[in-house]
Amino acid sequence: MKFIFTVVLALCLGLGVWQAFQSWQKAQENQHAAPPPPAVAAAPTAPAGDQLPGLPPRLQAVFDAAQQRGAQGLHDFLAAHSKEVSDPRLASIQLDYVLLVTTSDLADARRVFSKVKERLQPNSPVYSRLKQMEATYQ
Repeated sequence: MKFIFTVVLALCLGLGVWQAFQSWQKAQENQHAAPPPPAVAAAPTAPAGDQLPGLPPRLQAVFDAAQQRGAQGLHDFLAAHSKEVSDPRLASIQLDYVLLVTTSDLADARRVFSKVKERLQPNSPVYSRLKQMEATYQ
C-alpha cells in the first residue's frame, strides 16, 4: 500500500512539474511573439476634461457640485456660467451634459451637440470626442 501511494504521489508531482513547464513555455512564446505596435505609443492622447483650460479656478468648486447633481446640475451650471467658461473646457462640459441628458431629453442633447459642433474647430483637443459622438447626435 505504501508503494502504491509513493508511485501515485510521484506521478502527481511529475504531472504538476510538466504542467508548470508547459505554462512557462507558452508564456515565454507569447512574450516574445509580438511586440506592441509603435503606433500605439506614438498616438497623441487628448487631455482629460478636468485638465483642459477655460474654467476659471473660482468656478471649480461650483462645477464639481454641479457634476454631482448629474444632468440637471450641469444644465444649471451651463445656464448660469457658460459666459465665464471658454473653449475647450466649455465644449467638454457641454458634451458631458449631452451624454447625461440623452436618456431623458434627446432633443435637448441634439440641440446642445449641434451648438458645440458649429463652434468647435478641428484643432481643438475635444474635436476627436465630438467626432466619436457625431453619428449618434446628428
